[in-house]
Formats: sequence, C-alpha cells, structure tokens
Amino acid sequence: MEPKTTPRKMPIGIQDFEKLRNFGCVYVDKTEYVWRLVSEPAPYFLSRPRRFGKSLLLTTLKAYFQGKKELFAGLAIAELETEWQEYPVLHLDFNSGAYSNLDEFKDSLDILLHRQEEVFGVDEKEKTFPARFEGLIYRAYRKTGKQVVILVDEYDKPLLESLGDEKLNA
Repeated sequence: MEPKTTPRKMPIGIQDFEKLRNFGCVYVDKTEYVWRLVSEPAPYFLSRPRRFGKSLLLTTLKAYFQGKKELFAGLAIAELETEWQEYPVLHLDFNSGAYSNLDEFKDSLDILLHRQEEVFGVDEKEKTFPARFEGLIYRAYRKTGKQVVILVDEYDKPLLESLGDEKLNA
C-alpha cells in the first residue's frame, strides 16, 4: 500500500510568496537564484513580460529581507543562507491604485506612502512626495541601523494608465 500524500494546491491567482507558502501551494523553487541575486548587492531593475512572476519574486525578496526564515523551510535558500538578517523593507505596489488623472495618482501615492509611514513614522514637515519618501528611508535606517530595501512592483501601471493624459506626461 502506497503512503497517502496530501495534494498540493495550485496557486491560482496567488502572487504573494508568504500566502503561497502558508496555504501549502505548489511552488517551483527558484530561491537559489534569489540568494545569488542578494549575495551580490547592487540596484537591480527586473523587467519581464506580464504574468511572468514579478510580483511573486518581489514578495519572495520581501520575505527574505524581512528575515522570515520559516517560510523558506525545505527550499534551496534555506541551505545557502547562514545569517538570516532582518532589514527594513519599503514595498511599493502600484497595482491597486488608479492613475488615469493627476488627483487619482496623488491619492494612490499618498496611500502607498502612508502605509509605509505607519511602520516607520511620519514627519509633519515633509509635505511633498519626494520629501516623504526620503524621510521614510531615513527613518527606516535610523530605526534599524540597517540599509533599507526598496521594492517597487507594477511600476509601469501609472505610466500605462496615463498615456493619453498630456498633463500627466508633461
């Protein structure tokens, strides 16, 4: 008699690494490449076609940099990584916002920054988006003493939704 195995769930519509792992979904282990990527620190711009796993990769990086070692049990990176340090992560996901006009863009950007400010604090003197973002990076570093990881997902959505708006593209 063969041992009974629990069928693994297919991750249909799940683009978040932590959810995928916690729900016991099928996951094709590419964490060896994640480890290689982070072992040679440099800024990276990862461009791939739609539906090629960019969001899953970014949430995998987020979990890694947040030091969530338990999520990587049984994966290649668990054998490769020896330190498992936790870093402050600013994860900006532009997928959920609306960007068809300037007011929508500002509202969406305000919400993205506000979510990060809930974690790392706010300075009322920072009025503009660039000042708030710079302040977030500064406070995240001051709070932890570690370099800040910035992950930007769906960076192209605001651009694609505003293509026809001359005011936004000026």
